[in-house]
This record gives sequence, C-alpha cells and structure tokens, in this order.
Amino acid sequence: MFNKLCIIGVGLIGGSVARSARLQHLARTIVGYGREQDLQNLQTAQQLGVIDEYFLDIADAVANADGVLIATPVSHIESTLALLKPLWSVDTLYTDVGSTKSNVLSAAKNVFGKVPPNFVAAHPIAGAEQSGVLAAVDDLFVNKRLIITPTEHTDIAALRKLQRFWQALGASVSLMDAAHHDSVLAATSHLPHILAFALVDMLGHQDEQSEIFQYAAGGFKDFTRIASSDPTMWTDICAANKSALLPLLGQLQSQLNKIQQLLIDDNYQQLFTTFSYAKHARQRFLNQIETTMSKSHTFQIQPGGKLFGETRVPGDKSMSHRSIMLGSLADGITHVTGFLEAEDALATLQAFRDMGVDIEGPVDGCVTIHGVGKDGLKAPKNELYLGNSGTSMRLLSGLLAGQPFDSVLTGDKSLSGRPMKRVTDPLSQMGAEIKTTEQGTAPLYITGKAGQLQAIDYVMPIASAQVKSCLLLAGMYAQGETRVTEPAPTRDHTERMLTGFSYPVKREASTASISAAGRLTAMDIDVPSDISSAAFFLVGASIAPGSDVTLRHVGINPTRTGVIDILRLMGANIDVLNPREVGGEPVADLRVRYSPLKGIDIPEELVPLAIDEFPVLFVAAACAEGQTRLSGAEELRVKESDRIQVMADGLQILGVDAQPTPDGMIINGSQIGGGVVDSHGDHRIAMSFSIAGLRANAAITVLDCANVNTSFPEFKDLVKNLGLTLVCTEDQ
Repeated sequence: MFNKLCIIGVGLIGGSVARSARLQHLARTIVGYGREQDLQNLQTAQQLGVIDEYFLDIADAVANADGVLIATPVSHIESTLALLKPLWSVDTLYTDVGSTKSNVLSAAKNVFGKVPPNFVAAHPIAGAEQSGVLAAVDDLFVNKRLIITPTEHTDIAALRKLQRFWQALGASVSLMDAAHHDSVLAATSHLPHILAFALVDMLGHQDEQSEIFQYAAGGFKDFTRIASSDPTMWTDICAANKSALLPLLGQLQSQLNKIQQLLIDDNYQQLFTTFSYAKHARQRFLNQIETTMSKSHTFQIQPGGKLFGETRVPGDKSMSHRSIMLGSLADGITHVTGFLEAEDALATLQAFRDMGVDIEGPVDGCVTIHGVGKDGLKAPKNELYLGNSGTSMRLLSGLLAGQPFDSVLTGDKSLSGRPMKRVTDPLSQMGAEIKTTEQGTAPLYITGKAGQLQAIDYVMPIASAQVKSCLLLAGMYAQGETRVTEPAPTRDHTERMLTGFSYPVKREASTASISAAGRLTAMDIDVPSDISSAAFFLVGASIAPGSDVTLRHVGINPTRTGVIDILRLMGANIDVLNPREVGGEPVADLRVRYSPLKGIDIPEELVPLAIDEFPVLFVAAACAEGQTRLSGAEELRVKESDRIQVMADGLQILGVDAQPTPDGMIINGSQIGGGVVDSHGDHRIAMSFSIAGLRANAAITVLDCANVNTSFPEFKDLVKNLGLTLVCTEDQ
C-alpha cells in the first residue's frame, strides 16, 4: 500500500503499526522520526527490525514518503503539523493515532487554515500497560476498534486507503464525527482511566496501604490495571478532552452519592436493582462487542439420535417486547413474569430505560416496570441501539413518531440491512418525519411530531404483524381514528395486550382501529413460552424415530399456531394438553411424538400464521415422503436473511432436492446428508439446520451461529438435554 511509510513517534502504538505493517507487507520501507531525546528508542527500534531507518531531521524522514503516521502525544500534534507544513505533499496520506479528535482537527485548522483533504484523523482503541518500542507487538490491533473521524473536506480516496490499511492490520473500522468520538471515548475510556488512577491514589495514601494491597483480590488488579498507563499521556488526554469529561465526572459523583444514600437508608432492594441493571447492561455491552468484532459461533451436530423428555422453552419474544413497551407507557407499576431474557427483548428494555423508564430486572424472567404514562417518555441522550431486533425498530418507529423529542434508531449489521420502508412509508402518510438511508434501511432519524400526526385508513399490501403494531402505536398519538386492515390474519398480541392495559382497541373482521382517546393502566403479565421456539422441538420430535417430548406452558394464540396446523397436515402427532387462558392469552402443554411425515401443498391462509417457523418447517419437508410446496411467503426473503434462498442453499448442500421460487420453495423429501452450511447470521436458520442433524446420515457443521442468542440463548443446552449431540465452538 505504501512505498515509504514514515512513523513520527515510534513508541507502543507507532511501533506496533510498523511491526504489523511489515508482517502484512503493507510498506516497502518503514522509517521513523524523533527528536534528540528519542535517539535511544529509535536505535532500539532499528535494531529490533521495527523500522528500516530513523531520522532526527523531519525533512529527511518524510522525503518521498507516501504515508505519514503521527504517533506523538496529542499535545504535540500541532507542533508536528507545523513542522510538516512546508514539506506537505498532496500525494501523501497523513494520519494520526490520537485518543482525542476534536483538538487534533483544531490543530490542523490552526496550522493550515482548514483540515487538509489528505489528513485523515484516526484513533485505534488499543494499548498496553507498558510504553515505548519495546512494548510494540505484531497483533495489537487485531479485533480492536479503529475509529476514523473524517471532515466534509476529506478526500474519499485517502479515506478508503486508510480504511483498508487498518483493516489489513486486523482492526474493525468505524467512521464517526470527531465531537461524537470524543464524548463516547470520554465515557468508555477516559473516565475509567481517571477512576483507576483515583482509586489507586486514594488507597495508596492510606496508612495501611501495604495491607490493602497485600490482600487485594484479582478483581482489584483487573480493575486498576489501566492505572499502570503512562501518566504523561493520560494527563495530556484529560486536558484535551476536558469539556467532555467534566459533565461525566459530575454524573459519576451523583451516582456515587445515590449509592451512599441507599446504604445510609438501608435500601438494599434499590441497591440490588442498581447492581442488577448494571450486570445486564454490561452483558449487553459484551454481546455488542462480540457481534461487532465478528466473533462467530459454529455448531457441530453429530448425526442421529432422538428427542425425549419434558421442558419449557423461553418466554414469547413478541409478548416480551410488547410488555416492556406498553408497561412503560402505562400509569402504575406492571409486573412481568416469563420475560424472555434474550438480546432482542433486552434491546427493547434498554431503549425504554434510555427514555427515562425505571425498570427493575430481569431476574429469573421477572421484570417490574414503573410506567411513566402515555406522555411520560424522555428524550434519549444517545442513539437507541436495538441490536438485531427488527420488532424493536419497527414498533418503536411508530411509537417515537408521535413523541415531543427527536430520536435515532440503530442496529447491528444484519438489522441495518433490513427494509424499513414498509413502516416509514405509511408513517409518512400520517405526517411522521423519518429519514433512512437511500436504500430505506437503518439508521432511522425520527423527528418527533407530538400532536401533529394524522390518523389514516391503511390497507396493508402484505400481512405483517410488525407493520400493523407500528401503526397502532402511532395511532395512539394521532388525531382521529387510525384503521389498519390486513390481507390475512397475523399475530394479534398488540391488540390483546392493549385491551389488557385497558386501552380501547376495536377489532372488526380484518381491521383494527385505535385513537388517541385512551390511557393505559398497569397490569400483571405472565408471558407464555414462545411457540416459535417450541417449533424446533415440534419438528425435531416429529422427524426422529423414538422421540417423545412434552413442551410446557406454550402460547397457542390462534394467530400463531400455523406451525401446529401445518405439521398436523403433514401427519405429525401433536397433542394439545391442559388448555387454559393466562392474561388473555391461550396457553397449553404440547406433547409431540415421532410420526412419519408426508409432503403437502401448504395452504396459503396458514402462511402468515407460521412465517417465522418456515426455516424449521423446511427441514420437516426435507424428511417427509413426497413433495412439499410453499407459495405466498415472499416475506421470508426480507427477514434476518433471505430465508428462502439460504435454506435452499443449505438443504442442497445436505443432498436435499430443494428448489427456491420467488415466494416459496418446492422440496422433495429425501435422506439428509452431512456437510457445512452457512446460517448467514440468521438465528432461526442456525437452529433449523441443527435440528436437521437428527435425521442426517453424517455430521452437519453450521457456521455463523452467534445470533442464536438474540432469540433463544438456552437453545444449545435444552436441545442437548433432550438428546441432540451439539457442540458449539467460537471462532474469530
């Protein structure tokens, strides 16, 4: 990528860049520049082979260089740029590695009048306790974040080249506005360093300091590790990012005062709530990091076996989402049991916490929501990150369109590629203002239109519970009566739960109607087990000889039981036991035993009632005698993946005659073989191919299974306990 790469400041970061660039063959020649006092370090760098040459004269160092990386302390960047100004070349890419970016760009403006197009500011979020070139390593940036902060004048070619360079060093590259970068890093990096320095400083000045440190456990060592960082560098960083750090320090002091008062008042329940929230927030952070850094899970499934036993699958995801949303908008306190503690539902929970709702838990599926009322949500301080949850994004877009504040909805790579025009188009007809990408995908920039939304009479072109629910939530804030008509029945959890919260909703045939004339009253919700999660066991037990499984407390809402109806048409042996009603939702225990299946033409009226279950139903069809035909399911092409194509590809790899059509699939049942299939990060596809192992004649490997945690984190353990031989491994 570079003929000559010049590194100004060959320390830990600069030296690691040089070592990694040499390892990846990214530069023919790598040279270093420093001052007289840096001579010994530069000589060491050359002796170690980190650089080819070093210079104490900057003109010699940058002569003919087509890449210059400034790795000095941030306080020295302006003086370094001033030295470079008379030597500046428009054909050279200049960049830096400073931990703060606004002051770096200001330094460039001070020197040049404006930021030169070929100066691209960047920050690798990586480091170590030691400093200097002796601490430099080849892999410092592998699976680490690298943030680039371009300006409106940045040269696109230079930007792309820098992106490719850092990606070649192993970093995960993001683009961000400089001010946003500084505020984010102040909270996630700079403030923790201050805390570590302050704690060690406080304890180090105690009289009994030797005893304190002598009996300190591993947690103290881990937490205070960053206090071993270079104090000169961190003094620099604190000075440079003072404006972002001071408000955070004030918030931290307030939080510590709150905890102090809870202890004084013996209020241990609230202390538990605070700690519990922090625990779940950290897990959510770890999950985001795992997804962002492309760590993937691979499932290895041994062939054969059977499913036998009794279990209860996790709570219904659709109802878990809606319980948080409506409980937050209710007057009073809502208690939820059976809440699904998976990433999708937790993303919704976090979003409402970010909008000022006090939510306790979840602890063992129990959540307590202190409702703020229909008009009580507050503007979130940051973007609302919704992970992989399409339900969260689509439903929240309707709810937030009628609020008195602006908001931004973001998600992971998968969610950011899924279509949102199906909700933003009808919302715009109501007067909502929502900006998307040119492709109609996230992030969604929502301008609050409190009191300005107008009711519409909307006939949905495609049956979708998410679209229907989105418009009903928006209708709670619109002038007039909003009417939504669906072309085929879809899940009606929103209408049922609104009624449970005493909010008036009218249902006439295929039309649901709502207006702003209503309030929500808190209630208790017992979330039944998710039939979409139960579907994997219904199919698994149906296809594996000798299987006999009972699934307890499963929701059998008639808008969700398409999977049972389809399997019964194929010959499945499924008994509905102990039917009952819990919180307005029908619930039962399901017993399923092995029975030979036969191929069928799936009735189109059942398609919307089983839309999420088709990946595993395709596996059932692959094990059935004869041909199974599905049509009218084009919705499957715009889920977490193109589920029609991805399932067809995987089944074909396993030796099954599966032919995709524009709106479905034709499958001729046969023996399932072994092989390696790619789930494309789709949780339902990963679990479906795992179930296929029960009838395979060879091992099946399923790639990219990390997102199983978004809907069914217990899947691996439950399916193994019932008899499937599955091993999960992690890959980078």
